[in-house]
Amino acid sequence: MTLWRTYYHLVWATHDRHPLILPVHELILHEYLHQKIKRLDAYCYGIGGMPDHIYLIVSIPPKISIAEFVKHLKGGSSRHLNQSIGHKDFGWQREYGVFTLGGKQLEGAIDYVKNQKQHHAELTIVQSLESVNELVFDSNHPRE
Repeated sequence: MTLWRTYYHLVWATHDRHPLILPVHELILHEYLHQKIKRLDAYCYGIGGMPDHIYLIVSIPPKISIAEFVKHLKGGSSRHLNQSIGHKDFGWQREYGVFTLGGKQLEGAIDYVKNQKQHHAELTIVQSLESVNELVFDSNHPRE
């Protein structure tokens, strides 16, 4: 049996940062992602976000690369929303952000992700994550 403890904070945005994650779709999206993560033999600690981006806290087994994992989640979830509930225009930007977490950071990261709407409403966002979010997903940002 392989033992692994890898914790990742993932973030990606909707196509052109349009507010496509409507409250009516959010539960369907989160449930799909939970099930997909489970099928990939990974573990989901938390999902949250805003209408134009999503955050996940996950553990990914070493048999799958982060890029492959994210590709499965993004591709599958956009296809699921477009086909199952007729969203038709739903899509993600190609870029994504990934941050590693230590075990001691896990609880705080889970809280932050699960309470995204509250943090945005109360302006208690973690600026370093939000500024990285803006840089990663700004389609006008020059590539290095």
